[in-house]
Amino acid sequence: MGRKLPRPEKTRIFTVSNQKGGVGKTTTTVNIAAALATAGLNVLVIDIDPQGNASTALGIEHHADVDSIYDVLINDVALADVVAPCPDIGNLICAPATIHLAGAEIELVSLVAREQRLRRAIDVYAKTREKNGEERLDYIFIDCPPSLGLLTVNAFCAASEVLIPIQCEYYALEGLSQLLKNIEMIQKHLNADLVVSTILLTMYDGRTNLAAQVAAEVRQHFPEQVLSAVVPRSVRISEAPSYQQTVMTYDPSSSGALSYLEAAAEIAER
Repeated sequence: MGRKLPRPEKTRIFTVSNQKGGVGKTTTTVNIAAALATAGLNVLVIDIDPQGNASTALGIEHHADVDSIYDVLINDVALADVVAPCPDIGNLICAPATIHLAGAEIELVSLVAREQRLRRAIDVYAKTREKNGEERLDYIFIDCPPSLGLLTVNAFCAASEVLIPIQCEYYALEGLSQLLKNIEMIQKHLNADLVVSTILLTMYDGRTNLAAQVAAEVRQHFPEQVLSAVVPRSVRISEAPSYQQTVMTYDPSSSGALSYLEAAAEIAER
């Protein structure tokens, strides 16, 4: 806690993705973002999941009347007009998701350059910050829905790195090969710079052989990408969102908070 992490040379943009639901995408997004922000870095979380759970965990309003990432993607509203600061953590801002995003997949189909809309909005936002004399962002995390539709494709086109949270259970590996095929297609046709840079093992239960087995198998397949920090199953991590907080502010000394701090430090130092 309290340690300063190195600033990247340029803004690092991560898409946090896995088409399997319930693996800890949103939890990973908000907690790693919060950990980096508490270490003094400027972080933006973009919530493009219609459920809006990342917005909830960061204490950002996201009812139907709020301007959100939906307006950025569909109505060309500037990203600068929708971002809101996280009340608990300085340096952390969030572009919220509202329920309108549920229909955005269909609305995006007929739009010009539909896969690149998020990327363009981020580029314009970076220039706006520079023009206003604000510091540049160090990290951007995009929290994806658990599907591979146009919202997720927008996230892949906007990012340079993919962070995949993998639950330490048997089914986790089955979905991974499909996800990697999709990422390969994106690399070939839409975003040649995209790399799977980081894999984080979540919901690790040290008491079971299965968790150790899955962890060993993932490490064997992806020795470079898998972080050595693993996130344990933790009541504190699941309780935090109900108080509209990340585990970093809800219980900073819990095993969950410490494992996310460790993971964030590893990402920053790579």
